[in-house]
Amino acid sequence: MSKTADTLLPDPSRWKALAFIALAQLMVVLDATIVNIALPSAQTDLGISEGNKQWVITAYALAFGGLLLFGGRIADLWGRKRTFVVGLIGFALASALGGAATGEAMMFGSRALQGAFGALLAPAALSLLAVMFTDARERAKAFGIYGAIAGGGGAVGLILGGFLTEYLNWRWTFFVNIPFAVIAAAGAYFVIREPAGGRNRSPLDIPGVILSTLGLVALVYGFTRAESAGWSDALTVSMFVAAGALLLAFVVTESRVKSPLLPLRVLTERNRGGVYLSLGLAVIAMFGLFLFLTYYLQVVKGYSPVKTGFAFLPMIAGMITGSTQIGTRLMTRVPPRLLMGPGFLVAALGMLFLTQLDIDTSYASVILPGQLLLGLGMGTAFMPAMSLATHGIEPRDAGVASAMVNTSQQVGGAIGTALLNTIAAGATTAYVAEHAARATDPKLLELQAMVSGFASAIWWAVGILVAASAIAVTMINTGRPGAGPGVGPGSAGSAGSAGSGRGAGAEDEFKIPVIAH
Repeated sequence: MSKTADTLLPDPSRWKALAFIALAQLMVVLDATIVNIALPSAQTDLGISEGNKQWVITAYALAFGGLLLFGGRIADLWGRKRTFVVGLIGFALASALGGAATGEAMMFGSRALQGAFGALLAPAALSLLAVMFTDARERAKAFGIYGAIAGGGGAVGLILGGFLTEYLNWRWTFFVNIPFAVIAAAGAYFVIREPAGGRNRSPLDIPGVILSTLGLVALVYGFTRAESAGWSDALTVSMFVAAGALLLAFVVTESRVKSPLLPLRVLTERNRGGVYLSLGLAVIAMFGLFLFLTYYLQVVKGYSPVKTGFAFLPMIAGMITGSTQIGTRLMTRVPPRLLMGPGFLVAALGMLFLTQLDIDTSYASVILPGQLLLGLGMGTAFMPAMSLATHGIEPRDAGVASAMVNTSQQVGGAIGTALLNTIAAGATTAYVAEHAARATDPKLLELQAMVSGFASAIWWAVGILVAASAIAVTMINTGRPGAGPGVGPGSAGSAGSAGSGRGAGAEDEFKIPVIAH
């Protein structure tokens, strides 16, 4: 058998590799929420001021969001396996530093390092899946598992964070990452065999790195600051203006340099563009809801951290079911838009349940079905979205295309937390102003106003999910895997509309070319 033919054979260790990639992805997604529940305890122990406590979250978000494109390009340049292992080792060391923190400076530094190494390993993980799973049906299963973890990991983080904080110590929310990272790194080193010929050895686009990093940091920080200081705050406005100017300069630069950090062909193909946009909008709605439900259950209902975490289990169950049972089974039979569009609508229906929140709301009749529908819809939509984001991409661009998925999620999370929290705060203030004169119990008024604010913001989340559904249905026009002409280098939009018959090369639609040594 020729060497070329041999390289096209499926990697026999690919399913073992998936286990370690999934473990690493779970660790990164967990870390986005696991610290939230531990934050009050850490703040007290380390003497972090009220004004500075946001930096425990913000330092991670800025480093992770700002460096994702750079991390994706490094994966294409160094090799995805090497980048993945380095990212895991660095993340473990940063987590150890955070768990051992003795003051706020050490804590903030460790969180920034976690974000930086997360920006290396997250795009490397997704791009490894993209180049290792090329058969349409196997790809559907692999991305079903990955999509379930990407969607449900945040809720798992709330459960684990509550358990560790209540029964052990907040420091374990950091230390728990170390065994995750060590096992995933060892497994990846011995099991993952990256396909040949997929690296992009072009010189690094330094101006692109600087402009994209500064632009994304300014954008994420602008939304983060807006949450606490307001949208009219001078620094908030300055951050948005700077982000707009820097990202515009980045696009202009990328259109002119010989070896761009982010080739514009990755963005301009309508299917990938539709995925990035719809996924970012969906994450806005989902992350805002995590925040509201956590506060509602703990402050209004009086749940403990552990009970709050377990209250999110229906959403996790829905996501796993939607991703691995619905999305995976249908992905090779229907076009992606017919999974993503209805999936986001089902999630919007779940959000609609949650607009009925009141201080006396029953968990079983409102929150439980709302979470189940939200999880089912998001899981069904996330799986094809994750797969389609790297569909038809040239192997040398797989890392940066994967980074764009993570970037849309990270920026969406920052926007969701800031935007929906601002809407909720405004509605809360308006409720107090309207009902203060007739109130007899100030504490009850405070809780009623808080819940009214949450419900108002969740209505916006419903609208955002409907918009995500509309974008997915109108922008994404590729057919089901194997239903039409192949989508490969130079023809990344050629699949056209849904399944127009099986022609030559139909089985290779989702296959990524591999070049022999």
